[in-house]
Amino acid sequence: MFKISELIKATGGGLSQGGATGFIRGISIDTRTIKNKEAFIAIKGDNFDGHGFISDAIKKGAGCIIYSSSFARRNTFLLKQQKKKAKAATAFIEVKDTVKALGDIAHFKRVRLNRIPLIAITGSNGKTTVKEMTAWVLSARFKVLKNEGTKNNQIGVPLTLLNLNKDHGLAVLELGTNHFGEIGYLSKICAPNVGVITNIGPSHLEFLHSLAGVFKEKHSLFRYLQSPYLGLVNADDRILKKLLLEKSLRPLILGCAVKHAADFFASDIKCQNNKIEFLVNARRALKGGIKEKNYKIALKTSGYYNIYNALLATAIARIYGMTYRDIISRLASFNFPAGRLKLVNFRQVSFIDDTYNSNPLSLGQALSVLEQFKVRGRKIVIMGDMLELGRQAKFFHDQALRAAAGICDVFIGVGKLSQAAAQQAKNYFRRKDIFSCTCVEQAREVLFNEVCPQKNDVILVKGSRAMRMEEIFRRG
Repeated sequence: MFKISELIKATGGGLSQGGATGFIRGISIDTRTIKNKEAFIAIKGDNFDGHGFISDAIKKGAGCIIYSSSFARRNTFLLKQQKKKAKAATAFIEVKDTVKALGDIAHFKRVRLNRIPLIAITGSNGKTTVKEMTAWVLSARFKVLKNEGTKNNQIGVPLTLLNLNKDHGLAVLELGTNHFGEIGYLSKICAPNVGVITNIGPSHLEFLHSLAGVFKEKHSLFRYLQSPYLGLVNADDRILKKLLLEKSLRPLILGCAVKHAADFFASDIKCQNNKIEFLVNARRALKGGIKEKNYKIALKTSGYYNIYNALLATAIARIYGMTYRDIISRLASFNFPAGRLKLVNFRQVSFIDDTYNSNPLSLGQALSVLEQFKVRGRKIVIMGDMLELGRQAKFFHDQALRAAAGICDVFIGVGKLSQAAAQQAKNYFRRKDIFSCTCVEQAREVLFNEVCPQKNDVILVKGSRAMRMEEIFRRG
């Protein structure tokens, strides 16, 4: 619940109608779900403009309308008519930018509830899995707020944060970006106590330009840390490793290769087709020196990189007082999010479903999983385009093809970039094992009518979100 006066203060907006003494019950940007006495923020998105729904919000009993100055200038008469239709008590607040107003209100609420610890997670790959895994582990002891799905942008993060209440013990938020400044903006809004960068890889290079640009953008998370100012650093990542030299950061170090320097590290790693086991070693300072105690963790996944995800979840849970016994139990029962290296059986054939998204780093990781699989039949890859790679797009797709050639028997490219890579596939595959498709529907036809997979084969399916690679598994 907010006072109208608090919304005005938070947004720096101007009250153009109604009083400032009233209350509203919540914040909404969607008139389909808005409730009586909630504030409606008219957000302009790529596919819609919330200002076109102000009348609907009024009809549904909105207690406050927050609109932009640019809308008011262009639609003076319309806005006047809408104000006439509203109840006298309905407040109208004019702001410069309604998206920023949403973030400002979310930050206002975060400051109000700053006693609740907040963990913010970003990175090129794995942030959704780390968020889900961490929230799952912590929820054994705390009521946890988290983003639903991948609502990790300038709309999703503030909307999630607005659900924070005094009953929550912790908040775990995923922060996404594809342009400079977005992580800093989101970090400022949520004011995290613990910051996590999962890794740095070639993602969103169309806008972030280089690995140095990716690091710069992700690293901005740490500028907005609050007490106790903890940053979790994967020291096996060659770019993140430089964070260990920063004097302003209090790092917790984790990894597999940095055993003797890490606070949390994995050893005795065993990878099978759909299971990973390893020991997490926690050093304890005792009289007479350091003693190590080993704890065995088992994960229902094929991806080696999920070891790092589990180390991050373990470290965070330990920060907030959970025992290794409880952490291990929760990790063992964790179900990985859909489309993330899920081993599925479809049409009596084994698939590795990694369709959620793709970039060069995550594709390389997925191919390494396929390489580890022991099968009696063929290994098949269906590679959809990796998007937002800018000028280096062709290079990364050609590189992926060469990596696939050392692992797979059949290559199916989907989309312009993967089709172009497939033109070079004749140097690595037999001609009859190369297929070039314009879309996922065509790839589906090729797979089941020309490649004709058998029960002893295994098929990796991966591509960027916009490629809709999950349509391979469409029924009917």
